[in-house]
Order: sequence, then C-alpha cells, then structure tokens
Amino acid sequence: MAEGIPITRNPASPEHSEKIRAAVRAAVRMNDSRLATPDDAPGLYALFAEPKVSAPIYSLPRPLTEASVRAFIEDHVAQQERGKGLLFVRDTGDGQIMGYSDIQVWPEWAAGEIAGGLHPSLHSRGAGTQGAALTFSWMFEALHLDLLCETASLENTITQRMLDGMGFARMGQVTSTRPDGTTRASLVWEMTRADWAKRIITG
Repeated sequence: MAEGIPITRNPASPEHSEKIRAAVRAAVRMNDSRLATPDDAPGLYALFAEPKVSAPIYSLPRPLTEASVRAFIEDHVAQQERGKGLLFVRDTGDGQIMGYSDIQVWPEWAAGEIAGGLHPSLHSRGAGTQGAALTFSWMFEALHLDLLCETASLENTITQRMLDGMGFARMGQVTSTRPDGTTRASLVWEMTRADWAKRIITG
C-alpha cells in the first residue's frame, strides 16, 4: 500500500501489539465477508476485471491475471500468519464474488488501513458507505486498533466525499506505488478510535 502511512505513529505497547497480531491471526469472518482462499482466484479475478472496481485501486496485482490474483491471495494468507494483513470476500455461494476487503495492519502503531470494492451492480445503492461504516467499526473492535488510515487518488471523488462525510480528518498527500512500480499521488485521511466512538454515539 502507500508509503509514509499512517501519518500519525503512536507506538503501541508490546502487549497491545501482540493482542492485535493475535486478533488478525484468529480472524475468520468480517460482518458478511469471509477470508479469501486460493480457490477464490477465478471469482476474484472476474471482480477485479471490472474497470469500475479496479481502476481506482492502486494495490491490486498488475498485470491483472488469474495467476497474479492467486498470488495476491496467497500473499495475504502469509500476511495473516504474521498478524499484519487480511483479505476478505463477499460471495453469492455459486463462485461469484460481489466484493472484497483488503486490510493492512501496523500492530506497532495499533493502526490499520482498508481497501476494497463492490461489484458494479451494487454501486449507487449506498451499500459502499454502509459497508464501510460497518467495516471501520469491526476493525476498531475486533482487531483492537486505535487508528484507521485511508487513502484515495486525487481523481477518486466518490471515496473522498465518503471519507469527508464520515468525519475522517485529511492529513495531506503521499505517493502510492503500484505492484508494477508505477506511482500515483494519494490523499490521506485518519480516524481515531475515540473520534469514531463519538461519531457512532452522536449518529
């Protein structure tokens, strides 16, 4: 994911860091999503092949092939074993994947980031914002994080409006490097556990 994030880096205690790693290793489901397995490569490739899904996201494998998607999944399996990353998918039960969530965790700072996307048939229904809110709450509670850090390209106005509307604080701009080595500028937002809890209470 992007270099230079999170912007805010408050060291977590060794005990807190290990609690986060243990939670990542133990995760099986996130709300209505399950962990991705290598068998999901065809379905996930089909989702990523949708330009409306893959175009705004710099962290997807490039070039995009079923083999590179399988390697992407296997890398996340290894990340989970280290307590530092998770890959979830939403499926219909017949092999079609309707969405994915890619979570990176920095246990040493009790921080995390999520990237993800939904099938175009679910766009413009409010599902993205609703799902994001549930996911942010899950990350704070299930993974014991204190900070969420999110990025979006300068052109991704949909995500920009969503994060601004949810009360995330703009923190500046960083450079994101894609798997093929090309780069893009990314805007950065952050949200603390305390501020998220206040938002949930006040609605």
